[in-house]
Amino acid sequence: MDLLGKALLSGDRLRLLLMFFHAIAQTVAEQEVENLSGLSTSPGKDIFVVRENGTTCLMAEFAAKFIVPYDVWANNYVDLITEQAEIALTRGAEVNGRCGHNESELQVFWVDRAYTLKMLFVKESHNTSKGSEATWRLSKVQFVYDTLEKTHFKDPVSAGKHTANSHHLAALVTPAGMSYECQAQQSISLASSDPQKTVTMILSAVHIQPFDIISDFVFSEEHKCPVDEREQLEETLPLILGLILGLVIVITLVIYHIHHKMTANQVQIPRDRSQYKHMG
Repeated sequence: MDLLGKALLSGDRLRLLLMFFHAIAQTVAEQEVENLSGLSTSPGKDIFVVRENGTTCLMAEFAAKFIVPYDVWANNYVDLITEQAEIALTRGAEVNGRCGHNESELQVFWVDRAYTLKMLFVKESHNTSKGSEATWRLSKVQFVYDTLEKTHFKDPVSAGKHTANSHHLAALVTPAGMSYECQAQQSISLASSDPQKTVTMILSAVHIQPFDIISDFVFSEEHKCPVDEREQLEETLPLILGLILGLVIVITLVIYHIHHKMTANQVQIPRDRSQYKHMG
């Protein structure tokens, strides 16, 4: 075999080796993105983990559903009627994601990729009177839905895929190095490519950390949302007031008991002067 033939053979082998290693790299990358919804105690909640270099870099646990308006023909086939589909993020969804120093993204696909949720997180620094402070937030949400999917959509007029996006979003704002936790429901409005339609995304039982995870598979200290803090205060306030009232009653009874005892030990001066001679 001449030198040219050997060179071509070597080139083919090199390409095959590169393709082989590329396939291995893709497999490893896929193995580092996991859906751990089976560990959740709630049947409607998913747990997603993105790992890079064998270390957790993004964790997200939440329940989500989408209220999607769509048009159908009225019985006269002239007028349009707007119906609403309620689409829940189902357990066992496919997940993808990426991590960065200042930007991370979570992607979730379900029902044979008829539905796609993308959540983009950014970390920023702000100058305050106390110095520079870093926070992270949910900066963008994109929801892709296919109205040809018959489980949730029945005879839609504009059948096909539509994309709904958030605008100027600053949600789940959290100090850097902490996780965000909120049990209360939160709604985010998304403008749809289906004309004049607004999709509502409803999140609940949220626990997310897209940056600065210290321990593998473990959330950092929680930053609770204002709604949860207010509800917690409303729950504990009656208990605190009850304890204060009980303490006041106990103190009052103790003072009364002490006063009564001191009064009983005092010498009683007779009111009848004829009894004075018996004293002393």
